[in-house]
Amino acid sequence: MTQPQRDRLAAAQAELLHSLMADGPPPAGFDPERLRVEARSLLNKRRGIVAMLRPEVAAELGERFRPLFDEYARAHPRRTGSRFREDAAAFAAWATERGELAPPPKRRWWRRAT
Repeated sequence: MTQPQRDRLAAAQAELLHSLMADGPPPAGFDPERLRVEARSLLNKRRGIVAMLRPEVAAELGERFRPLFDEYARAHPRRTGSRFREDAAAFAAWATERGELAPPPKRRWWRRAT
């Protein structure tokens, strides 16, 4: 495979990922309905993993968790090489910055003598 072919393939893959992960337009040659179904499936999987890794966040948000996470995920697609724990922490920080979550308690490095 030549370098121009690799570049075209990389661009096509990036366009497909943008469509699936960030609500981008469907690339030429793809069925938009199938891409919509797959994108929804990937979003559900990502949301479920974040809820599993940070159950306290999901519990505190309650019914607001799903719409808030979906908004976050569309605006913040996962980066190549990122880990789900990083994604869950980033979502919690995002929700805290927006005032949706109470700030975490400050951890003290010292212990009170008893």
